[in-house]
This record gives sequence, structure tokens and C-alpha cells, in this order.
Amino acid sequence: MIRIATRADLPRISEIRGAVRENVLSNPAKITDSVAYLIDRDGFWVFETDGHIHGFSSADPRNGSIFALFMDPASEGRGIARGLLAAACEHLAAAGHSRAWLSTDPGTRADRFYRRQGWTETGRTPDGEVRFEKALD
Repeated sequence: MIRIATRADLPRISEIRGAVRENVLSNPAKITDSVAYLIDRDGFWVFETDGHIHGFSSADPRNGSIFALFMDPASEGRGIARGLLAAACEHLAAAGHSRAWLSTDPGTRADRFYRRQGWTETGRTPDGEVRFEKALD
């Protein structure tokens, strides 16, 4: 089940974020304020079954971006990420955005995932990440 995240979910969100094999944060503390801001404004979702969080997504309605989409490696391949991404996109559409954007490292599983989901590469960020956009329905 997808539900809105709360601050009580932060330990598990941090655990999942720290378990990734790609897109590893060099300084996790630098995103703490953004995560708290989005959680406090219902812009963060988790997928939970039987009290266990398997993944999370987040969208920032201030700029139309997908801020985060991460899965517990043990829960990958079940279609959960697609549902979490849809929740984030719906949130951006409800906030008035007609397009969503995100960035990720090139050549990664995330890069391939977004391409399979219909996202279009629109360029590179100053730090070399691939920038993707997608129209919101």
C-alpha cells in the first residue's frame, strides 16, 4: 500500500537510501532539510506492507521535480517503484505542473528505469547527471 510518509518513517527511509548500490550520497546530511520539508507537506510517500516499508518517493511542488525514488534492494522488481513514481507525478500535477523533471547518473539502472517509463532525456545537469522530463496527464 502506498501512503503518505511521516517523520516516524525517517529511520527506515534513511536505511533504504543508505542501502543503494548506485547514486550513493556522499553527504547524507545535506538533504535532511529537504526531506523534512517535503514530509511535512505531504510530498513524500512510502510503500508499506505488513508494517514494513519497501521503498519511497518524493516530489517537490515548488519546482516540479521528482526529488527521490528509492527501493529496498530486497524489494526490487515487484513494480513498486512504478506506483511510487506515479504517486509523485500525481502530486506534481495536482500542484499545477504540466511537466515533471528529475536527474540521475548516466548509465545506471535508474537511467534505464526512467527511459522505460517514458521519460525523455533533455540534457545534462552542470554536474553531469542526465536530466529527464515527462508530461503529466
